[in-house]
Amino acid sequence: MTELFTILKDIILPIFIIMAIGFFMQKKFDLHIPTLAKLNIYFLVPGFIFVKLYSTAFSANLFMKILFFFLLYVAVLYVLSIIVAKWIGLDKRKKITFSNSVMFFNSGNYGVPVNDLVFKSDPFAMSIQVIVLTLQNIFTFSYGIFSLQSVNIGKLKALLGYFKMPVLYAMLSGILLNIFQVPIPNFIWVPANYIADAMISLALLTLGAQVANIKFKSGLSSVYSSIIIRLLIGPIIAIGIIFIFGVEGIAAQALLIASAMPTSVNSAVIAQEYDNHPNFAAQIVLFSTLVSAFTVTIVIYLGRVLF
Repeated sequence: MTELFTILKDIILPIFIIMAIGFFMQKKFDLHIPTLAKLNIYFLVPGFIFVKLYSTAFSANLFMKILFFFLLYVAVLYVLSIIVAKWIGLDKRKKITFSNSVMFFNSGNYGVPVNDLVFKSDPFAMSIQVIVLTLQNIFTFSYGIFSLQSVNIGKLKALLGYFKMPVLYAMLSGILLNIFQVPIPNFIWVPANYIADAMISLALLTLGAQVANIKFKSGLSSVYSSIIIRLLIGPIIAIGIIFIFGVEGIAAQALLIASAMPTSVNSAVIAQEYDNHPNFAAQIVLFSTLVSAFTVTIVIYLGRVLF
């Protein structure tokens, strides 16, 4: 019990403090959230991903394990979410938003700070989180948009739109320059690190501001179903996959903790953008973020015990 309280106090509470600052700043100053979101997506996250992937030594074997873990994990979540959505009687459009809320988890402005605090800025552990974050971004802005736009525009058009996102190029350049050990001039490396260092605080501030705009609604049974899958069943599935792949130590802990994150704000963002039950998506983000303070604490403890 003492260790759980320590995890809650030293790892989860600092994250929620910065989120709370963002929440109250949004209430007082009415921050322009689309601008904050663009700063994260087009500036901070690409810089963070580039710096971490370039400066961390990781093997191709580790990358492939993380990739297979991620693909299998979201595939199982997709099947489970479709079964549950059909069981609780959601219509076709709402079913898509429900599935997205289960598959898209907050690897960036929640997962990165948690990883940083749990592993005390360990570069190996952070590299795992960064790879998961990159895969999540690719998945969210490709399949996530496909699923919402499949009845409106062609999938090829949606795919081409993703190639305008800098996250993909930050990942590729970081990995390739790392593999071939290409030196980066100091006048580029210094500002790149400044950008990376700013990512966590502004990402949490943005998350708090986004949560401040979410409204409580009635009829929350489907919201609760999503939260149960995302925060409780999701980590259980992850544990099974980790044992199947034989991942151990810090890598296993990092993957388990990454899988326990609440629903990604981006799932609500794309639901809003394409007008597919945006209030429903926003409620899931709000409640899963609040409940995750307790569930993520437990998962961090389990990770230490199991691995």
